[in-house]
Amino acid sequence: MTGYPPEPWHLAGQAQLSVWLLPAGKLPELPEGVEPVTTGGHAAVFTAWIDYRAPGQLSYHELLAAVAVRGGLTASITDIWVDSEVSLAGGRELWGIPKNLATLEFTGDREFTAATEDGWIATAAFSRRAGLPATLPARFEITQTLGGRLKRSPVRSRAKPHAAAADWSVNPAGPLGFLVGRRPIVSASLRDCTLVFGG
Repeated sequence: MTGYPPEPWHLAGQAQLSVWLLPAGKLPELPEGVEPVTTGGHAAVFTAWIDYRAPGQLSYHELLAAVAVRGGLTASITDIWVDSEVSLAGGRELWGIPKNLATLEFTGDREFTAATEDGWIATAAFSRRAGLPATLPARFEITQTLGGRLKRSPVRSRAKPHAAAADWSVNPAGPLGFLVGRRPIVSASLRDCTLVFGG
């Protein structure tokens, strides 16, 4: 399926982020040739629920997990679900992002669920805390495999960060089962995000 915008994609919305520390041996599979950043035998895993909205080019919901990898401010997306076939096709064909379809239900910016025909994936509830009075920029890269080769895609973003408390529940038999029994070390609510993905 085509019909997705050419890169870069200009997106906007709200995001809920959690950061986890996992033993290197418990990480999800990374692309060949990609190594995690480890400290004391542990690596950082980022999970995010994102509600993409107007005035961005596309509107859809997303749940993802990514691992911090070597090569600067870089991560590799290991698991990701969207509720848009356009986003799925574009993510796979432009950047090698392994998007899959799921039913994603967002109750405002507080409660989130994700499920497929094979069962539920995860649920989460976020409570936003105090935030910074400014919109902060960030730059990083996403490293995936596309056409048998590694592809590094630049990302530029701006958002208003707020501390948050997050209560996650993960299906032990599901694709995010590697997070079961663990709690995020930090969570945040990123308000009024803008994102330029790709180059």
